Amino acid sequence: MLVLALDYGSGRTGVAISDASGTLARPLTIVRRAAARAGLAELSAIIERERPELIVVGLPLTLAGQKGPQAAETASFVGRLRERCAIPIVMEDERFTTKIARDLAPGRPEGDDATAAAVLLQGYLDRRAGEQR
Repeated sequence: MLVLALDYGSGRTGVAISDASGTLARPLTIVRRAAARAGLAELSAIIERERPELIVVGLPLTLAGQKGPQAAETASFVGRLRERCAIPIVMEDERFTTKIARDLAPGRPEGDDATAAAVLLQGYLDRRAGEQR
């Protein structure tokens, strides 16, 4: 199962993709201002080109696991994406993905977003594989 992941941010959104088997995640690209018209169009083109069966969007919860203003902004973005895309979209807790991405890609601030999306996606894929056993 091919899965695409998004680490949404108002300035930059990291995009990652799994392999065809849904086992391994890799960073793909960054989309600037993904919630804007041009950003949504670019994201739609990526989705059309990659043809995932599922999209995972990081849900930025607080350290206490609560939904804050950033989670509300992300949910609004997901609503707009759902209007343009018929592919199922799930939201997944993204706490610590940016920190892990910075540790994996030191000195690459823009690379952090795509790497964070890959960290998010790999966690999702690993959990899904564990649930299927």
